[in-house]
Amino acid sequence: MTPKLTHIDETGAARMVDVSAKAETKRVAVAEGRILITAAALDAIRAGSVQKGDVLAVARIAGIMAAKKTAELIPLCHPLPISGVTLDLAIEGDGIRATASVTTSYTTGIEMEALTAVSVALLTVYDMAKALDKGMRIEGVRLLSKTGGKSGDWKAD
Repeated sequence: MTPKLTHIDETGAARMVDVSAKAETKRVAVAEGRILITAAALDAIRAGSVQKGDVLAVARIAGIMAAKKTAELIPLCHPLPISGVTLDLAIEGDGIRATASVTTSYTTGIEMEALTAVSVALLTVYDMAKALDKGMRIEGVRLLSKTGGKSGDWKAD
């Protein structure tokens, strides 16, 4: 059986789902992604010598801000009362991994906020370091886990 798409009504038109009858539960979503960068650009980021400033600090703030603005960016997302956002950026091998964890107690999920936080953090790294490496590549943005809600817990393989 194919799952029902909740953002489509009986006529096929897009709609915002009514979540008013759903129970509030604690929900947490964790997402990750990577940006691949040249060794020279990574060295500059690590050394803090990128002309625009502290790349990782700015990317972290950008990702947190993005999580809070998700409903303004994704048309059918509900504005959520976000309880907390953590965004970790780690230099590893040939790039930087961003991992976001977003928490709420509400009637709908917080996955889009975690994915948006990661995406914007990585785009910010690109923006701040593009003078050093225009060939950076963002990849692997995905949901790692989610807890809470009617559908229960889920974890990526």
